[in-house]
Amino acid sequence: MGELTVSDKAGLVSVAANQGLDTMIKPLVKEIHLFDTYVAGTSFLKDKSVLDDIKPGDKLTLRREDNKFDSKAILVLTGDGKKLGYIPEKDNGIFSRLMDAGKMLSAAISEIRERGGDFRQISIGIYLVDF
Repeated sequence: MGELTVSDKAGLVSVAANQGLDTMIKPLVKEIHLFDTYVAGTSFLKDKSVLDDIKPGDKLTLRREDNKFDSKAILVLTGDGKKLGYIPEKDNGIFSRLMDAGKMLSAAISEIRERGGDFRQISIGIYLVDF
């Protein structure tokens, strides 16, 4: 790969200064689909109103949690940081190891199904965020 010329460097500096560095980096980010699962623990939410605010396509944040019941627990949060539930224990082993190794994972809602009463099954895709 060739080196940047002086004029190219000036252009990159200009973009970074005027539009922000994130504008330059976003096109370089890929999300690689790893797995499909569902959100566990939604029945135990203290604030169930969060379930009314979500829809298919919503991006979710995954965060490791220090949890006395599951040492591999991964918390699922909405885009605005509200607790939605957890990655099921049966599925979280590999993902917790990836996150502990510094890999960034994200998720997105693929489907929401009413399952009777107040229960909703929230299907999600898990993605490796790659740069």
